[in-house]
Amino acid sequence: MFQGRNHLATACLLTLLACTSCALQAPKPVVPDVPAAFADGSNATQAAWPSKDWYHGFRSPALDALIAQASRSNLDLAAASARVAQADERARQAGAAILPSVDAFGNGNYLAGHSGSGSAHELDWSALLSASYEVDFWGRNRASANAARFLGTAARADRDTLALTTLAGVADGYFELLSLRERLGIAQSNLEAARGLLAVVQARFNEGAADPVTLATQRAVLAAAQLAIPDLRQREAEALTALALLVGQPPEGFEVAAATLDALAEPQVAPGLPMDLLRRRPDVYTAEANLRAADANLVAARAALLPTLTLTAAGGLQNPAMNAAVIALTGTGPGVNLGAGLTQSIFDGGRLRAVRDESRARDQELLAIYRRAILASLVDVENTLTAIHTLDAAGEFQNQNLAQSQLAFDGAQLRYRQGAGDFLTVLEAQRALYAARDQYCQYRLARLQARVALCKALGGGWELQE
Repeated sequence: MFQGRNHLATACLLTLLACTSCALQAPKPVVPDVPAAFADGSNATQAAWPSKDWYHGFRSPALDALIAQASRSNLDLAAASARVAQADERARQAGAAILPSVDAFGNGNYLAGHSGSGSAHELDWSALLSASYEVDFWGRNRASANAARFLGTAARADRDTLALTTLAGVADGYFELLSLRERLGIAQSNLEAARGLLAVVQARFNEGAADPVTLATQRAVLAAAQLAIPDLRQREAEALTALALLVGQPPEGFEVAAATLDALAEPQVAPGLPMDLLRRRPDVYTAEANLRAADANLVAARAALLPTLTLTAAGGLQNPAMNAAVIALTGTGPGVNLGAGLTQSIFDGGRLRAVRDESRARDQELLAIYRRAILASLVDVENTLTAIHTLDAAGEFQNQNLAQSQLAFDGAQLRYRQGAGDFLTVLEAQRALYAARDQYCQYRLARLQARVALCKALGGGWELQE
């Protein structure tokens, strides 16, 4: 009969283990749903992923120096590095729960008393080492440690995302500053041209060959040209201070060497397969690591519903050598205390189940965030590729517009000086030339910033290390 009960108990235990092992399984890894190729038709065999020093491709020593300075001194990056250190220490704390804990303690207790039978005194003391260990039968502690470890890797990837964004911001800010300086030079050239034309109109007016309306119109053109310069100077100053913030420097005394946009090169980068992109985007890996941490937390929350077994042991010297409820062994000597405790929550108002359900909901939230990060990475690449193709197609027309506008203004101005052309033609040609030169400068800026955006969209040389 006892043997039958043992078999029944064994069967029940095996059934419990099977059920709990199924309940404590982590969710299945998510298989990313990505297209086979990018929509722009890029050839994966000609992929040229950006390197970690992708900014060297612009061939600008000044930009290289600014990015090196930002890597050292940017305060957001410093804060991100501190967050990584915090995450690492939290992972160490969580991992400590897997190992036994050992403590040393001493205790002294002096007892004295007096009665009609006489007086007595006694000194009880102990010096022991104690150890306790929670048997991680259901994997709760290990799951918590894994969750903390994944959060640490997520913090690293998040720091790398911030670094990529910061360096791309430095490149964009540097190009914006150069563009504003060139546009300021164009505006000043336009101002000089307006002054020269006004001198011609004034001379013709003095000779009676021009009417007051023509003179007033050119004076208005000169005033408008003068108004454009303060605005560009203000924007240049703001771009310089924004760049100083990115490199972690105070704006006072911060300067950037002069250069032209035409002196810069465009790095040649191209995407490969969309699936490869997921291994090269730190923000995607941040979302994935957070999801893995949520999976581990869900396992830990499920395990918290099951019994916990804790083993304790203590040993050392004590007096009395043993002091139990029934037996006392007087004198000083070694002592050992061993214990085991099994705990199972019976009623907690549904708290543990609520924690489990919250972990499950958090897991679903981070799954959606992970999928959105994948879609966002694909959208970033498609948008930058479209922008680059559009700018490439517009390049010839930009060059023609600039060249023909220059020819038209030179010809109209010459004819007007010689008295063979009308003033309105000169005025329109002047406006067209200024607009063409300003537009071409902004076009060059757009090309450079599109290359920065592509390097950033492709991960900036970051790659998942497994």
